[in-house]
Amino acid sequence: MENAVQEGNYMINDLANRKGELFPGTIIDCQYKNNNFYFYCDNNVILHIKAITDKVIRFRYAVDGDFEKDFSYAVAETYQPEKPTLEFKEKTDHYRITTNRIIITIWKENLSVRILDKSGTVLIEDERGFHWEYNRETGNNIVKISKKVQSGEHYYGLGDKSSNMNLRGRRVENWGSDTYGYGKNTDPLYKNIPFYIGLHQKIAYGMFFDNSFRSFFDFAAERSNVTSYWAHGGELNYYFIYGPKLVEVTEQYTCLTGKPELPPLWVLGYHQCKWSYYPEEKVKEIAAGFRDRQIPCDALYLDIDYMEGFRCFTWSKEYFPNPKRMLQELAQEGFKTVVIIDPGIKIDKDYWVYQEGIENDYFCHRADGPLMKGSVWPGLCNFPDFTRPDVREWWADLFKGLLEVGVKGVWNDMNEPAVFEQGTFPDDVRFDYDGHPCSHKKAHNIYGMQMARATYMGVKKYAYPNRPFTITRSGYSGVQRFASTWTGDNIASWEHMWLANIQCQRLSISGYSFAGSDIGGFIETPSGELYIRWLALGVFHPFCRTHSSGDHGDQEPWSFGEENTALAKKFIQLRYQFMPYMYTTFWQYVTKGTPMLKPLVYLDQYDSETYLRMAEFGLGDNLLVCPITQPEADGRWLYLPRGNWYYYWTDELVAGGKEIWANAGLDRIPLYVQAGAVIPMFPVLQYVGEKEIEELTLHVYHKNGAHESTLFEDAGEGYGYETGNCMVKKFATIGTSSSLSLQQTTTGTFLATYQTYKIIVHGLPFEITSVELDDQSIEISQIIKEEDSNIQIIYTNADFRTLTLK
Repeated sequence: MENAVQEGNYMINDLANRKGELFPGTIIDCQYKNNNFYFYCDNNVILHIKAITDKVIRFRYAVDGDFEKDFSYAVAETYQPEKPTLEFKEKTDHYRITTNRIIITIWKENLSVRILDKSGTVLIEDERGFHWEYNRETGNNIVKISKKVQSGEHYYGLGDKSSNMNLRGRRVENWGSDTYGYGKNTDPLYKNIPFYIGLHQKIAYGMFFDNSFRSFFDFAAERSNVTSYWAHGGELNYYFIYGPKLVEVTEQYTCLTGKPELPPLWVLGYHQCKWSYYPEEKVKEIAAGFRDRQIPCDALYLDIDYMEGFRCFTWSKEYFPNPKRMLQELAQEGFKTVVIIDPGIKIDKDYWVYQEGIENDYFCHRADGPLMKGSVWPGLCNFPDFTRPDVREWWADLFKGLLEVGVKGVWNDMNEPAVFEQGTFPDDVRFDYDGHPCSHKKAHNIYGMQMARATYMGVKKYAYPNRPFTITRSGYSGVQRFASTWTGDNIASWEHMWLANIQCQRLSISGYSFAGSDIGGFIETPSGELYIRWLALGVFHPFCRTHSSGDHGDQEPWSFGEENTALAKKFIQLRYQFMPYMYTTFWQYVTKGTPMLKPLVYLDQYDSETYLRMAEFGLGDNLLVCPITQPEADGRWLYLPRGNWYYYWTDELVAGGKEIWANAGLDRIPLYVQAGAVIPMFPVLQYVGEKEIEELTLHVYHKNGAHESTLFEDAGEGYGYETGNCMVKKFATIGTSSSLSLQQTTTGTFLATYQTYKIIVHGLPFEITSVELDDQSIEISQIIKEEDSNIQIIYTNADFRTLTLK
């Protein structure tokens, strides 16, 4: 008996000893093969370093002599990088791994790590390094790592955090939460993207902490010289990504976690949404409101009231007695219909979706066996376990009926997961986690992503041969493979418009470009001025949708008086004119992982004046946008990156690298075009596919020097682009004080519907005396010069090779 007590005490004492922070011991052995390196410590800690590429390095730590099964929802199955060139050496007090781009040092004494570039600049180095703490309540380890803050270091990323763009001095949390009416610095929010970018010595790197437990990041908040991150379970498992350019960091992270497929072209149009448009007569009234006023619109949304008692995958017999007919009639007017689907399945024995879920045991269980129950819009609900492959397949097939009646897109909401009054699921809810069983503590942050994945599977299956369109409110790293997103339940305020600008930029550099905000604000009602300013910003976001709560008044583009209606129409038309440019920017994102929106620091990381600014952003290669986020303003100060820029509205040529004033009444948003750029534009359309494009406009901006622009074209629908039925056009401009040459090169087999370019030349510093088109002289009289401007217009065949003006 005495021995048993002693053994029990030893157990208690052992747990007590483990309560404090624990650290790796001394390295006693190293093994390596190819690009995998294992370092073994004398206290059973193991560090596994995998050199994935010359610039992407993975670090995994095990504390009990063995690793967990290696599994990640974030890393894309399609990720197949080129293997690195490596050199490995053992020194007296450290090991050294060298790639073509970086040098990794692992100290034998305590397993600490330092990474340098090939010039010897320290990129990151451990402070206390990896350490952990045993959590007696959960049995998990709280895994931690701390890094030294380098001189002048700045931090960006982590998805749509509602704080300043530069995260230095902030502590943030990843635990997806339903944050109705959030404000500046509210944390956590809906999404969980544990990826940040560091910048110092004008060199950029990235850190992706692939751990789905509740996690925290401290960017020199607690201690001014230390940045740290930790999670309440799982492994310390992170990827270091070397730039040295900021754009390259985001591109590599996006390739690692997966690029989305190209959306259908109509998705880049304007979308109108409200909680809720019903009954059918109201939906048709809204549709007629757009067409009667000639305000372009491609998509109308149905919120939860389209369902029968909020039961997912059903239609209200009272409000929408014949949905197929209604959707067909809307489609004839050019409208695509998008519907909402939430994860909560109403507990109702007469409800077919519930019946299938119960019969096949598809719903989540508590630890002791009962089904997880929680109240959301339908009342008491059960919730599918989307971490099971068979449940995802079942869920995907549920969309057959919606797609067959004409639904074109699906919008997932409440999938943090959110539960009324209690916030989310209890910690003891169990999940399959694709064969790695766990509790809600581990699965919470990926629940929305896996719901989006299952929804994407279904929409893609039943939309084929067309492309799918899905939206999600919550997600984890890699969710960009499955859905677009928006910034959640914001407020009709100037602060929230300011936040929308920051959040969409931050999402973009965090691998999630296909994002927008509820234009005008979801909660409360904007003034006409606020709505127009917000809309002017929103038309330059990849996802462009007005959405509002029905409790707070109307928020259609014509809801704020005739003068504001005309302005709304102008900005939405501008969105459609810029569509080929936006579509090209999206193609660059899905092929290379290039962020569609680039914060000012991404446009010039070598200019320290850009590091703390956050209003200005680049869209694609050649546009700079800066919204006005204060009332009663007739312009604003902004910082232009170095180089020369044209003010879009006046063609004024401005030198960058300084702060400037942009005149912008309510009919303008500060918008600049990079000198040398070629900007393709459509004619104004009421919706994508309204009419055949017979002529494409190319706006050509003179520059003293050379510049290259890109245009991507395909059918705008279907998968022909994956087999080469597309066209990539490169436009090279070479300008001097007395000449301008425009050269076009093309690759691909796609044949556009137009055969003519309308070339509009801006900013020529000389009078044209000769014109050559493919080495043939053409008459000067064929050039049209606009009165009171320096704009020249030339019509050419779309297959020209070289146009020279002298």
